[in-house]
Amino acid sequence: MTPLNDETDHRPLTLRDVSEASGVSEMTVSRVLRNRGDVSDSTRQRVLETAKRLGYVPNKIAGALASQRVNLVAVIIPSMSNMVFPEVMTGISAVLDETPLQPVVGLTHYKPEREEAVLYEMLSWRPSGVIIAGLEHTDASRAMLRGAGIPIVEIMDTDGEPQDAVVGISHRRAGREMARAIIAQGYRRIGFLGTKMPLDHRARKRFEGFTEALAKEGIEVTDQEFYEGGSALKKGREMTETILTRSPNLDFLYYSNDMIGAGGLLYCLDQGIDVPGRIGLAAFNGVELLDGLPRQLATMDACRAEIGRKAAEIIARRALDAGGEPPPDRIVLTPTLSFGDTLRR
Repeated sequence: MTPLNDETDHRPLTLRDVSEASGVSEMTVSRVLRNRGDVSDSTRQRVLETAKRLGYVPNKIAGALASQRVNLVAVIIPSMSNMVFPEVMTGISAVLDETPLQPVVGLTHYKPEREEAVLYEMLSWRPSGVIIAGLEHTDASRAMLRGAGIPIVEIMDTDGEPQDAVVGISHRRAGREMARAIIAQGYRRIGFLGTKMPLDHRARKRFEGFTEALAKEGIEVTDQEFYEGGSALKKGREMTETILTRSPNLDFLYYSNDMIGAGGLLYCLDQGIDVPGRIGLAAFNGVELLDGLPRQLATMDACRAEIGRKAAEIIARRALDAGGEPPPDRIVLTPTLSFGDTLRR
């Protein structure tokens, strides 16, 4: 008989292979691998060790055909290069690791048509649930989410109406709170630096809340600078130089995210600008990577890992019909403002 896993044998392993190698019936192998039925501990251990040694992976498609679902959770997010989303994934994985469910990630690159294509492909595999970033989707994506018949959790943002459940923060409120903190410290000539926001809906909502709170105090954003792509630290330095050259009387710079804010802080320190006396700085996200900066950037924690955990708990409870008190459909978390060393108190 040809040895199993011989380099010339590329056929997929089957239950029969595990059965023959472990000396038990295919039915017993099936029971062990599905954790069903009455099988002795010694037999179970022998089958599991044999399957592991052979590299056998069960084919779950047949079971999925019967149940119409696989134990996958589609997680659809804009990016993995943005340090926000790896922390969200950490929270999701921490919960799903304790269940039979497995997250599978699709990236949209902040493009609605890409999100639509990823969602279509993910749903075609009949996952047990979907976790998807944001509340803004194309009409086709919304129709697919409504018709999926599975738990859907939209994450990161609660400023809008979800398709099903939602976990996140109010970005408009976060923008308002930052503006109030800046005003309270006497800053008045404020510049904004961030992404162009037609598709970055959460940054747009923070900016809307920010300008709304300023307007209530009779203050307008004095100048703005935007960027698209590239190294965020480098862009932050370049943008800060540009806006301060154009508007040297600014006394505060508000950045849409921590990475460009860090670039701005490094530029100001290199130029010998007094921070936060001459000019104050603040950003958003609370990225721990920036703890090693010469000064701590004022920022807001976006509750990323907690968002991931809460979303996964909703999916797991609903998909696995775990019973008990059902989680709420709408979870609004509260970000924490950190003054750091760049926003005077």
